[in-house]
Amino acid sequence: MNVNEKIRAKEVRLIDSNGDQLGVKSRQEALEIANTRNLDLVLVAPGAKPPVCRIMDYGKFRYEQQKKEQEARKKQKTIQVKEVRFTPGIGDHDFNTKLRNARKFLTNGDKVKASVRFRGRAITHKDLGREVLDRLAEEVKDIAVVESKAKMEGRNMFMMLGPSTDSSNK
Repeated sequence: MNVNEKIRAKEVRLIDSNGDQLGVKSRQEALEIANTRNLDLVLVAPGAKPPVCRIMDYGKFRYEQQKKEQEARKKQKTIQVKEVRFTPGIGDHDFNTKLRNARKFLTNGDKVKASVRFRGRAITHKDLGREVLDRLAEEVKDIAVVESKAKMEGRNMFMMLGPSTDSSNK
């Protein structure tokens, strides 16, 4: 924002600290009014004809803006993507262990990237990998939604699961 002497316009529409319009004034006159009140002249609408300036305490204004930004950042929820890896011929116990981890991630509000890695000749049995991912999706459908269906990328098959909106309210 342009403040005080950095304002280049010859004439400005002036608004005082209470929000009252003081009319169109020359830049020098507006600066003098701001100085007599021990405040700053801040350009708030440079695109207007004539540009709009406000008389305010610029330091206090910037401080309040920073506080609002901090509050907004504090309320944001960062969603992490956790990955759970499977193989096409995974055993039941291993599957249940990875399923338990995926459920834990989803209940914490994180997204889960489920991947099946095909090694060696296992790539010829893509249907087995798809069955593993479909089974996982079926097991977690009470707390998760499938955001992207299973698809191949190189030697891996991926599927994205996200927490369902009704489960995150619990």
